[in-house]
Order: sequence, then C-alpha cells, then structure tokens
Amino acid sequence: MTRSFVPSAPAVSPTPLPRPQRPQRPASLTQWEALVQRGTHAVQAGHPELALFSFHQALAIAQDLLDVPPAELTDDCLAALVVSHHNLADLYAQAQLLEAAAQHLCRAHRTLLALQHSPAHGLAWRHSRETHTALLLHQRAWGPHPDITALLHATTTTLASPGTLH
Repeated sequence: MTRSFVPSAPAVSPTPLPRPQRPQRPASLTQWEALVQRGTHAVQAGHPELALFSFHQALAIAQDLLDVPPAELTDDCLAALVVSHHNLADLYAQAQLLEAAAQHLCRAHRTLLALQHSPAHGLAWRHSRETHTALLLHQRAWGPHPDITALLHATTTTLASPGTLH
C-alpha cells in the first residue's frame, strides 16, 4: 500500500471531534481506502474538518481489521493502521497541533512494538522501521517531544536486549 500524504491544509479545530461510530458491517480494506481517499480529497479541497473525520473513521476501521485480519492480509492491515495514524499526525502537525501529531506517531509505533512476540512480528518489524523514521522526522521538524524521546529510547533498549531479534 502506498501512504497517502496530506498536503498543506488550513488549521484544524483544536476541539476534538466525537469519535466516529464503528461501521455496522464488518470492516474492509476497501472501506478503509475509500475513507483515506475522501480525507485526502477533503484536505486538497480545503476542508480539514472533513479530512479529520474521514481519517479518524479510517483509523477505526484499520484498528478493527487488525483485531481480526482477513486471511493473508495482515501486512495490508498493519500498513492501513500506520498510514491512518500518519495521515492524522500530518494533518495535526499542519494545524500546529503538535501534541496530537506526536501522540498519533507514538501510537502507531507502540502498536507495532507490541506485536514483536506475535505471529505477525516480522511484518510489524518491517512497518516499525517506517514509524521509527516518522518519529525521528517529527523531532527534527518540531523539536524534541518527551513521549517520542522516551519511545525512541525504549525502542533502542528493546532492540539491544538479548533474544529480541528473531
């Protein structure tokens, strides 16, 4: 899957929107892709509130998909989760809501790290390289953030521990 990058957008309201309700029918990657496209088009059209809502809906679907990934789509479900968090982080950063941006980057990375002892550990490891890079780039662009710094340190410590690499 290709990551959708969010271009420049007008400020997003710092007031959090209510969390979108989860869809009634089973989540699918097709639904997720449609929401990401809708969010990206909303940003391009200058409607960051719609983009925010669409990206949050996409994240909810990605989380549902990761709970019980469709057969042989675990990699796609992990990618959907990472892209969803990164799209939200990009949108928040553009609106100068750096705390929200940092938290989405951290959540994506923590989720992948939590999967290091699961059957999906190899896929999670591969995606964690992208989330690790995103954390570093955020710090480079916006300066140190305590949660990102702690997570990067924990990641380094975890990877340096014996028996963590398979």
